[in-house]
Amino acid sequence: MSRINLAALLVVGLLLVTAKQSMQMSLKNPTAEIETSNCKVAFLRLGLVLTSDNNEKALMDSGLFEPDSENPHVDIAGRRFHVGTLNKTPIMYVRTGTHSVNVATAVQTMLLKFHISGIIFFGSSGSLDKDILMPGDVAVPKAVAFTGVWEWKKFRSENKGKLVFGDFNYPENGENLLGTAEHQKIDLFSTSEESKEVFWLPISSSWYEAATEELKDLELKKCHSGKCLPGTPKVVFGSKASTSDFYVKNKAYGDFLVEKFNASTADSASAAVALTSLSNEKLFVVFQGVSNVAGGKSSNSGISYLASYNAFLAATKFINSIPTPRLACE
Repeated sequence: MSRINLAALLVVGLLLVTAKQSMQMSLKNPTAEIETSNCKVAFLRLGLVLTSDNNEKALMDSGLFEPDSENPHVDIAGRRFHVGTLNKTPIMYVRTGTHSVNVATAVQTMLLKFHISGIIFFGSSGSLDKDILMPGDVAVPKAVAFTGVWEWKKFRSENKGKLVFGDFNYPENGENLLGTAEHQKIDLFSTSEESKEVFWLPISSSWYEAATEELKDLELKKCHSGKCLPGTPKVVFGSKASTSDFYVKNKAYGDFLVEKFNASTADSASAAVALTSLSNEKLFVVFQGVSNVAGGKSSNSGISYLASYNAFLAATKFINSIPTPRLACE
C-alpha cells in the first residue's frame, strides 16, 4: 500500500473515531445534548419542573414517561435531570426540591445546560378562597407574584405598609409592636432590556391561551386508594398565585392576600419558575393542584396525591397539544 493511501486511511480512521467520540460526548455532555453531527435537524426538549416526591410519583405512576434508552439522566450539582419522552414528546424533567431558591437554581441550570424550548411547572398549592378552589382542583394562573418579600416598617411609622399586624389582634383589633409591612417589588433581569421592578409576573400569553383552550373539558381524577373528593374536581383559569417561602396555612393571612392582591392560591415555587423563565425569555406555564385550604384541616396523603396527579394530568394534556419545536443546525 502506498504511503499516500496509508495516510488517507489513517486520516479517515481518525475522523471516524473523532466523530464517534463527538457523538458520545454530545449525549453525555449536557451542554451539547442535541445531536448536530451530519447537520441533522434536531429537536428542542420541553422542560418539566416539579418540586416534591408526590409530584414525581404522579409522573411515574402514569406510565407515560419513557427514559432515553442510552442516556436516561444527567447529574449536575446534586440534581438529576431526567431525559426521555412523555407520551412520545421529547422532554427533560427535574425535581427541584422545595422553596424558591432551590426552584430558581434548578430551572436556571436546566436552561443553561440543555436545549429547552420552554418550562412547564406542575405542583401543589393551597387555596386561599374555598368558593373558587377546593382540594383536587387545578389552578392555571394568569400571573404569579412573590408576596413574601417585605419591607418591615418601624413601629408607628407614618408610612404604613399594607399588612397592618394590629388589624389581626385577638380578640380585638388594635396597636401592635410588630407595626406594618409593605410587600416589595422584585428586580426582573432580561437579556434584551434593562432590569425593571415588577410585582406580578405574567404567564406566557400564548401558552396560557393554549391551556385554556385544551384543558377546558379535562376530566380530573376524583379518587385514590379508596379516598374520594367530596365533589367533582375542576380546572380553574385566570387566577393569581401568591408565592413565598412560608407556606400559608393561616386563614387570616390568606384572607389578607385575597383582599389586597386578589390571589387565589399560595405556594412556594411558581413565582421562582416565572421569574427565571422570564429572565431567560422562555415560554412557561403553571399548573397547580390544590391540596388544602388555608385555615382548614391539613390534607391527608390521598388528597395531596390527587392534587399532584390532577396537576400532572393538566400538564400532560397541555404538552401533548403543542408542537415539538425543531432546531436546524447551521
